[in-house]
Order: sequence, then C-alpha cells, then structure tokens
Amino acid sequence: MSNTIRAAAGEFLGSAGLAAVVIGSGIAAQRLSPGDVGLQLLENAFATALGLAVLIVVFATVSGSHFNPVVTLVDITLHRRSWTTAGVYLPVQVIGCVAGAVLANVMFAAPAIAWSTTDRSAWPLLLSEVVATAGLVLLIFALVRTGRSNLAAPAVGAYIGAAYFFTSSTSFANPAITIGRMFSDTFAGIAPASVLPFIGAQLVGAALGYSAVRVLFPVGVPAPAVARS
Repeated sequence: MSNTIRAAAGEFLGSAGLAAVVIGSGIAAQRLSPGDVGLQLLENAFATALGLAVLIVVFATVSGSHFNPVVTLVDITLHRRSWTTAGVYLPVQVIGCVAGAVLANVMFAAPAIAWSTTDRSAWPLLLSEVVATAGLVLLIFALVRTGRSNLAAPAVGAYIGAAYFFTSSTSFANPAITIGRMFSDTFAGIAPASVLPFIGAQLVGAALGYSAVRVLFPVGVPAPAVARS
C-alpha cells in the first residue's frame, strides 16, 4: 500500500472517529443527564478531549493526525508542502466526519441521517469560532516549530476540552466536523444554514493563527533560555 493511500486512510478513520466521539458522547450525555445542559456539556467535552488525544496518538505516524482542513491548509502554507496533500486530505476528512456522524446516530438507534435543527448563527458564536480556531492553529504549530510535537495529543485534547467551556460555540474549530455535525439532530448538531458562516469564521481564525505562528515561531530562531530550561 502506498504512503498516500495509507495517509488518506488514516485521515478518513481519524476524522470518522472524531465525529463518532463528538456526536456519540453528545447523544449519550443527553440521555444520561436529561434536563442538565451543563452536565451534558461537561460529559461531551470530557469524552471529546480524551477521544481526540487517543486518535492523534494512533494516527500520528500514519497521516500526521490532521483530521481538520484548516490544520492541513496551514501546514501546507507554513512548510511549503505540495498542494496535492490538500487534494487528498480535505475530501477524506469531510467524508470521514460525515461517516462518523452517521455511525454515531446508528449506534444510538437514531435515524442514520437527520438534519440538525440547532441554529448557531449568532455573531458571538462566530466570534468564538474565530478565537477557537486561531488558538488551535497556534497551539499545534507552536509545538511543531519548537520540536515538541510529541505533546500534541494531550495538548490538543486539553485545549479542545477547555474550549468547549470558554467559547460560546463549544469550539468546533474544524470545517470537516462542522459539516459532519449537520447530519445529526442531536446535542452536538448544527443546522445546515449555520454551516457556511461557521466555516467562514474558522477560516478567519486559521488565518489569524497562521499569522501568529509566523510572528512568534519563525523557523530557525532559537527558543529563549527560559523556555529551553
């Protein structure tokens, strides 16, 4: 099997796993804690943080564990990789997230495809997506550019788990999972009409995160003595 096929398979499975964790844990939270939205969010965030960390560890050596179009696009732009990577990764990330959403629905005896009715179009939610995505990009590529990629799994999992609470949007920060979530009319869903504004906000956040990485972590600049100690 070629490296390209292996990488595409890794991105598909990782993206599907991510969507299944996010949506499945959201459905479970709704059923286990009816009437307590705060507890539902805590359960959803906790499962997502752990599941994402595990998926990153599993697929890191296969595809780099992007599972997110903005991560792929920023990686290509920052490190001058071939744009053919985007042609391979982006479609399988989206298809994987849709497949994971359908799988989560079926595992909980919900309709395989049910368009979400959860409107998420308010401007504070879009601002939250800008912030969440910028922070995620800055975190990932700060680690990459300072030789600490081995910390990505726990760091990204912890960041997303925290961002469920410090952003009003619950931190989607990922166009592929945003598309996948519209296929499930459950706790983690998003109405189709809200998807494009969310993705637009995520792309703005990615651009801001990219700019911050270029300024704060230029290649070839040694870390300060305090950071090395």
